[in-house]
Amino acid sequence: MSLPYSQSCENNKMAIATILDSCFSESKHVLEVGSGTGQHAVFFAKRLPHLIWQTSDQSHYHSGINAWLDKEPSPNLRPPLALDVMQHWPVNSTGLSTIDAIFTANTLHIMSKDMVKAFFCGAGQHIAVHGQLCIYGPFNYQGNYTSDSNRHFDRWLAAQNPNSAIRDFEWIIQLATEQQFVLVKDHPMPANNRILHFKKRA
Repeated sequence: MSLPYSQSCENNKMAIATILDSCFSESKHVLEVGSGTGQHAVFFAKRLPHLIWQTSDQSHYHSGINAWLDKEPSPNLRPPLALDVMQHWPVNSTGLSTIDAIFTANTLHIMSKDMVKAFFCGAGQHIAVHGQLCIYGPFNYQGNYTSDSNRHFDRWLAAQNPNSAIRDFEWIIQLATEQQFVLVKDHPMPANNRILHFKKRA
C-alpha cells in the first residue's frame, strides 16, 4: 500500500523530538496514543533508542502505521495496539511490565470533550508513578486564541465535527490534576503549538 503522509508530522518532528529527548530521558516504555500515519513513531524510535516505543490507534489506522514500521523498522518499535480511549485500554497485552511515559500529538482537539476526559482517565490508570506525559498541540489560554491561525483552525475543526475544538489550557490542567498529574513545563513550539509536560504524582 502507499504510505500515509502528513506534512505537519514532517514539519514538527524535529522540534518535538528535541523536547522528548529531555522529557523522556529516564523513561523506558512509551505508549503513543493516536499514532496516526506512523511517521512520528518511526522517527522518534530511531531518535530515542533507549525507549520501547509502543504505537496505538483505532484499528482503521493500523495498516498505514504498519506500512511505515515495515519501511523504517527499529528494534525498539512495537506494532500498534487497537486503542479507543473510550474503551478498555489493552496495554496489559503488550508484555511490558510498566508504561512509564505517554505521548500524544494533535489528538485532543480532534476528540470530543468526553473523549478528552477518557484520555486522562486512561493515562492516569495505566502510567506508572512518576511517569511522564507529553501532549503536543494547540491550546487556548483564558479562553483566548494564541494566534489568528489557531482561530481559523478552530473554525475549520468545528465545520468538520462540532465536537472537535482547540481545548482550554486551564481545563486540561484540571483534568490532569484530577488524575494526579503535575505540570512540569508548558513548552512553546513552532506554528503556535505547545508541548504540555506532566509528571504523575505518587
